[in-house]
Amino acid sequence: MANTQHLELSHFIKKVHENLRNDSKKYGIDKAWKEHCSKRDMLDQYAAAMHELASKIWENNYAKENTAAFSRINWIFNYCNFYFYGEEILRQRLREKEIGLKINLTLDLPMAKRGKIRLLDVGSCYNPFKVFECFDVTAIDIAPATADVALCDFLNVDIATECLQTRFQLQEALFDVVVFSLFLEYLPTPEQRLMCCQKAYNLLTVEGILLIVTPDSKHVGANAKIMKSWRFLLAGLGFSRIKYEKLSHIHCMAFRKSLSLSVASRWADLQDSVQFFAKMYIPQDFNSIEIDQGDVVINELT
Repeated sequence: MANTQHLELSHFIKKVHENLRNDSKKYGIDKAWKEHCSKRDMLDQYAAAMHELASKIWENNYAKENTAAFSRINWIFNYCNFYFYGEEILRQRLREKEIGLKINLTLDLPMAKRGKIRLLDVGSCYNPFKVFECFDVTAIDIAPATADVALCDFLNVDIATECLQTRFQLQEALFDVVVFSLFLEYLPTPEQRLMCCQKAYNLLTVEGILLIVTPDSKHVGANAKIMKSWRFLLAGLGFSRIKYEKLSHIHCMAFRKSLSLSVASRWADLQDSVQFFAKMYIPQDFNSIEIDQGDVVINELT
């Protein structure tokens, strides 16, 4: 059961998200986001609240319940080890090769990953992955809670073929893993979320993975259409969803940057697009907006 401090911190965080969504509708997303990022006192308070919740309250709850495997941090760590140092990357490689043969596409198979895993943690807050020796971590956030997290707006950061020392940039095709853990739901519009996924695709090496953790305390079927729509939309960018797991309070997903865009998009091409949402929605989007024609079942998602 949540204590008073837990409830107060959670309420503050939800209020920040709600205010940003409301401001985006009133003033337009560009103006609202710029104003949001300029509120340093509020962002510092947000960072402190998230740090307290994530590193103490949530982790203590996992320990008390003896369910450490349900920690989002442990899930990401375990899946990265399974994918890069186990047999999973090889299995996915062969699967894509078979798909390529079906569409008359010959794929060049790269060498297996060795050495440390280069991980970009977006919306990191306090750099939780620094404790794992297998990771070479770059941690960024608009509201860092610790000194080892770089102040960076991922929506507007420059992506370069070769990074300069004169300003903060991220290098394309550099990272083995991009982590969006409790990040996409911070963004107030579906367009921003998909744009961030496109950026992640550009930053990943071929066969790199985008790991998405998003909150949801409802049963697995409650928001199934949203999760399926994410898979559909990201397939169009060149991602293949290779892992999905619904835990008590979160969805955990792994998307692989396929060897070829044609391989990833083949799954989407075989689907009936009517069964998916046209944009990268989250459940909160359905609270007080009108959505595109064809995006129905609002009451079941609120």
